[in-house]
Amino acid sequence: MPPMVELKPLKEFLDCYISPFADSHDADPLERRIADAVYAAEDVIESHIVDQIQSGSTIVADHEFYHNLRKVIEEMDLINKDVKSIAVEAQTKQKPVAALSASSLTVKESVIVGSDEVFLEVLDKLAGNQLNLQIIPITGMGGIGKTTLAMNLFENALVKECFNIRAWTTISQTYNVRETLREVLFRASGDSNSDLSENELGQKLYQLLFGRKYLVIMDDMWSIEVWEKIKFLFPDNHNGSRIIVTTRLSDLSSKLNETCIIDMKFLDEASSWDLFCKTVFGKESCPIELEKIGKHVVANCKGLPLSIATIGGLLAKSEHTKECWEHIEQNLNSIVINTNDEFCLKILRMSYIYLPNYLKPCFLYMGVFEEDYRICVSMLKKLWVSEGFLKSRSGKCLETLAQEYFKELVDRNLVLVDELGSTGNVKYCKIHDLLRDMCIKEAEKERFYHVIRDDPPASISERRVVLKTAGLSGTLSHTRSIICEYDKTSSEDETASEDDKVLLTRDLRLLRTFRAYVSRGDAFNNNDYFLENVFELVNSRYLAIRVHRESRFSSSIDLLWNLQTLIIYSSSSNCLHVPNEIWKLHQLRHLEFPGLSSILPNPPSDDSDIVIMENLQTLKGVEALLLNGEVVKRIPNVKKLDLKYYLDKKEGENCLSYLQCFSKLESLRCITCYQSGDFWMRINFPNSIKKLVVQDFYSTEFGAKLEDILPKIGSLPLLEKLVLDSGVFRTSKWETIEGQFQNLKFLELSDCEGLVNWIVSDSSHFPLLQKLCLYYLYELEEIPSEVGEIATLKSISLYRCSEAVVASAKKIVEEREDLYGEQLHLLVDVA
Repeated sequence: MPPMVELKPLKEFLDCYISPFADSHDADPLERRIADAVYAAEDVIESHIVDQIQSGSTIVADHEFYHNLRKVIEEMDLINKDVKSIAVEAQTKQKPVAALSASSLTVKESVIVGSDEVFLEVLDKLAGNQLNLQIIPITGMGGIGKTTLAMNLFENALVKECFNIRAWTTISQTYNVRETLREVLFRASGDSNSDLSENELGQKLYQLLFGRKYLVIMDDMWSIEVWEKIKFLFPDNHNGSRIIVTTRLSDLSSKLNETCIIDMKFLDEASSWDLFCKTVFGKESCPIELEKIGKHVVANCKGLPLSIATIGGLLAKSEHTKECWEHIEQNLNSIVINTNDEFCLKILRMSYIYLPNYLKPCFLYMGVFEEDYRICVSMLKKLWVSEGFLKSRSGKCLETLAQEYFKELVDRNLVLVDELGSTGNVKYCKIHDLLRDMCIKEAEKERFYHVIRDDPPASISERRVVLKTAGLSGTLSHTRSIICEYDKTSSEDETASEDDKVLLTRDLRLLRTFRAYVSRGDAFNNNDYFLENVFELVNSRYLAIRVHRESRFSSSIDLLWNLQTLIIYSSSSNCLHVPNEIWKLHQLRHLEFPGLSSILPNPPSDDSDIVIMENLQTLKGVEALLLNGEVVKRIPNVKKLDLKYYLDKKEGENCLSYLQCFSKLESLRCITCYQSGDFWMRINFPNSIKKLVVQDFYSTEFGAKLEDILPKIGSLPLLEKLVLDSGVFRTSKWETIEGQFQNLKFLELSDCEGLVNWIVSDSSHFPLLQKLCLYYLYELEEIPSEVGEIATLKSISLYRCSEAVVASAKKIVEEREDLYGEQLHLLVDVA
């Protein structure tokens, strides 16, 4: 056996090591040497495991393996000795950052400081008396605060009241007309329209906007060409409609409206200090002993809000001591001003240098996504886990750690919150263009990933490959991750062929992460894979692919010894049958079949080799799964379930009879179709549920009475979100009971047949309700006035409801404003 090597001292060294090459364009030779040694160890060990799996043998008789492993250990031993010889005083310092506590994620409001006059100027133009359609360009360099200003205007109460329709779209350099139109339509009407052509989208948008007062914000426009292509789709209704365009290009602003240009300026000294203090100390004031250093730091930011916010985010999480701040100030003073963007990049880079080591790979990974891309946070965290960025500690699961890491990046102003979920969770995030540029530069320097655009190289040494264009060739024996993140312009190429997809060759035998599904519209429909080919990647941890309509789920799935996430998309209506071997994947954490019907067999009770899938947290898109005792035993820690039951079962049999045994279940979405009435009545929900979506389609003649099952649902102590879609109120009445729905924040009732009278006798029945959504409720007579008395209520959304419901909602809004002076947001769409 080869000798062992102790890695703990090396890890402790790296945790407090600040590279002397940190401010250089060159990589640190020591860090690169350590990384190469770790990669070599991975190659040796994982190659051996893959060889064993593919040969079907567990007998260890590979002398080459022992030889290669010994070489790796010897190299690590030498590195350990070299590290010990480095003078601690000269080469290491304790990083002046403190780890954040594991508190829940709080989303900070966008702070506008020093731009009050500009804000009021634009607000005046939005609410002014000019009736013809007006284009309002907002111009300034990257990081000056254009998007923050536009966002605050977009969310302003007066603006919400002035415009019938508000929509936001981000254009960016690699714009795509179809995607722009689709996003505006989605923001304006809630309809994704993913299957419509560019012309159909344009026609639908024009019809939607015609005759109505609208505000559209087009963020980050880079050329006049995109405006020339879409401007005729925005009718001048002579009713005060407005379009705001943010851009870095002054000449573009002049072309849009030469008589009305809002030019964003750098902050003055006082405003810069104000923004800095709010970022670092919140409502507290700056300690006297730190004020002089703080003002020097602010002066180095030259009035650029993004730089102030980013450095402020760093100092907010560092020790508030004079020594710590002086160290950061000294590094800032060494920055030489070149171009504005280059100067900003140098300042922003300080925040990267002082990031804790455990956050650096998570942050650099943000650069793999295209510019202005709305990043799904749940997907991002799964990718972090699969890439091995997170190491379990303090008994916390990897997903909890990922959430904490994401919170840290948001709190440091390195990641922007783009969209909140219905209960306040962050669904989508973004990264500023300049920070993304910095990520890419650092990734190239550290060989963290390699971005391929037009000309694939013959050989790729990086562990991660990001494809910005279709097709991949060259040697990939070192590659562990392939992320297909095609540019928008490339993804619309109608000539895409079978040759454009990644060929799953033996060269990829050590691949761990493979994300090859493009979710934008119908892009790359030809890039479908056969599962039997994908499952040859036995080293996989993360697989997100779209399968060919004739693909079959191979029983060889159980060879994927380390698979953590499996996400399978399909455009086919065929049902995908999953083999029994799925129950042997002990590392599996997330199993999802979005937009696809899949049949998951019940685990065989007579299996002599029972695997408890204690890591499984997500199971989505599964049809007709019988949740019996055996299933509960196999997946005891599941947190998210998305299940479908399309046909009525035999009398006395209940597919969800053991649901209450899932003590950690937090989210349940259940679609039922043609079920008898007692299906839901026989279900006992676990008290752990926080989100519940009930979709009860085509109930039989004796179908479920929603009013009968709602008391059971209302008693769930942790329930924060409830969606009732379809189903029937057979008594025409829903009367809530005191003491129920005590934690509910979001309530949606959609297409609930027969609901005429909704009775809420007291506002204490929904004490924490924040958002109420009512869709397709044609029979409902009114919203109870007591709902308007709920102190936490922020918004009411109505879509295709009766005129009486709309009238009652408007009355609630008026009464709330009269009594409390509070503006309740009301969104009404009767189309």
